[in-house]
Amino acid sequence: MLTFICTADSYEEPPMCVVNTAISVMAYDYPREKLSVYVSDDGGSKLTLFAFMEAARFAAHWLPYCRKNKIVERCPEAYFKSHHSSFDPDFDQIKMIYESMRARVENAVQTGTIHCDYITNEGESEAFSRWTDEFTPHNHPPVVQVLLERSKDEDVTGHMMPNLVYVSRGKSMNMPHNFKAGALNVLLRVSGTMTNAPVILTLDADMYSNDPQTPLRVLCCLVDPAMDPKLGDIQFRTGCFFRRGVFFGGPSLETPEPNHQVNKSINSKQVLAMAHHVADSDFEKQPNSKWGIEMGLSYGKLVEDFYTGYLLQCKGWKSIFCNRKRPAFLGNSPIDLHSSLNQLMRWSVGLLEVAFCRYSPIAFGVKSINLLQGLCYAHLAFSSLLSIPITIYAFVPQLALLNSASIFPKASDPWFLLYIFLFLGSYGQECLEFMLPGETIQRWWNNQRMWTIRGLSCFTFALVACIQKFIGISTFGFSVTSKMH
Repeated sequence: MLTFICTADSYEEPPMCVVNTAISVMAYDYPREKLSVYVSDDGGSKLTLFAFMEAARFAAHWLPYCRKNKIVERCPEAYFKSHHSSFDPDFDQIKMIYESMRARVENAVQTGTIHCDYITNEGESEAFSRWTDEFTPHNHPPVVQVLLERSKDEDVTGHMMPNLVYVSRGKSMNMPHNFKAGALNVLLRVSGTMTNAPVILTLDADMYSNDPQTPLRVLCCLVDPAMDPKLGDIQFRTGCFFRRGVFFGGPSLETPEPNHQVNKSINSKQVLAMAHHVADSDFEKQPNSKWGIEMGLSYGKLVEDFYTGYLLQCKGWKSIFCNRKRPAFLGNSPIDLHSSLNQLMRWSVGLLEVAFCRYSPIAFGVKSINLLQGLCYAHLAFSSLLSIPITIYAFVPQLALLNSASIFPKASDPWFLLYIFLFLGSYGQECLEFMLPGETIQRWWNNQRMWTIRGLSCFTFALVACIQKFIGISTFGFSVTSKMH
């Protein structure tokens, strides 16, 4: 099984946050010889690489500790926050090792430099030597660094460690990098040359594993002969497991690439040379390249996950949504209203891009999937258009009041009962659906307030941004949402 974790900014997405995500999946209840974790650093930061060098050393202590004590919270930060003490004699020691690692990483991030005392061998020094004066986040050669190799590295108890690979794809100012979709496609190619596997988990940098047996439950679905052979992915609220073959064609097509087996050391010169080649910015520049079009995640939209999943459905793949009582993944949300609205606006722009593209759910989706599912995708894609009636409703009552005009039926009017029925029925149904899973009235009310704020802010500005893009005035860029606490 492969795990892909993407990060793009070592300051907006602190390396310790990404490290905790990676360590939590490295500690899965899953055969270590079949587990590989790939970290995509789209910011090309040596601070992130240093953080994962530290993480590799800490994992040698953390993985056997989890195995010995049957720990369920495999994310170190979450575990130590919920367990301040333990009867286990090893607790204080493992916590001290973690705090020491965190102090070194946070000190490096704060100062922007890596102290020479933190570099333990020539291999690490050689890795950092790639960051020359010409190396910038937007213009640099590819970096592929093997931090752990299962055939060579062991934990403190002598057990095998999973593979851990750091990847910073090559970038050029003259080539589009296609945001997160481009980064994930690079991981698809790099993993194909190093540790090819039929199942892939994609995770955001701030979403850690909360259930160590999640992969086993996923495999139960994927290998169950009673399941639809067209099952391509299993979705959770955050995080998604894919069959590798879904990125290389429809369920009825032959996909020879995903079945390729790698038998050489992932640290061999030949394998690393190939990995650097496929991670270079010029690789997709080749004639007749199908990456981002027919292979891998789809390009051209800010919501690459929604767009790719939608197109997979159109190709004939099926999916399952898994919503267990214990969430499979937990993580951070935007830290303030500004960050939240910025993230929502980016999603809204991306959804509108899908709504008005050649594969619009209202036209192509309805024909390719089915009417109901196509309309569901269309409902999400066109959701920003709600800004029009919301904005009108926000101003018309005040204007009507100032001009002594009536826009609502009087209480004596027979239509008033219909108005009350629709009003209470709509809000009542939504409140009931919100509370059945165990949410509170207060959270439902806060959700209503945020919906109104979205409609008058990010939905409206997203609609304006899309209009500007379609008429060629400007384009909307990708910005990383701050996860700093």
